[in-house]
Amino acid sequence: MLHSKGAHNATPTTYQLKLSVFVHLIVIGWLYVALMMAVAEATNTTGTVLGAIFTFLLYGLAPVALVVYLMGTPARRRAIRQRELEAQEAARRAAAEEARQPTGTTGSDLPDQGGEAPADAVAPVRKEP
Repeated sequence: MLHSKGAHNATPTTYQLKLSVFVHLIVIGWLYVALMMAVAEATNTTGTVLGAIFTFLLYGLAPVALVVYLMGTPARRRAIRQRELEAQEAARRAAAEEARQPTGTTGSDLPDQGGEAPADAVAPVRKEP
């Protein structure tokens, strides 16, 4: 795909890849700790399985989902901006292609688009007395 001037390159840098791996490790570690808390809750003599489920959901899954969603916001914005730029480029190409076509050869079925004059534009021929 050709990029116009000023467009961001879609290939991630080495720094971005390292940061992504680091964030994934943090997420996995957080979920592991929350899971161990839930297991401790479920196996404790005063704990319950329902309490373990809520412990995992409220201490593990909900915060991780929120953080991952918030950290993904810039990437979603870039993707939306890229789609808008591609749509504008496609519209510009379509307009340029339409402008290159000769007007008389469009072959359109719409009225007055076939390159012929309408019937009432030609003066009627009268017989001379």
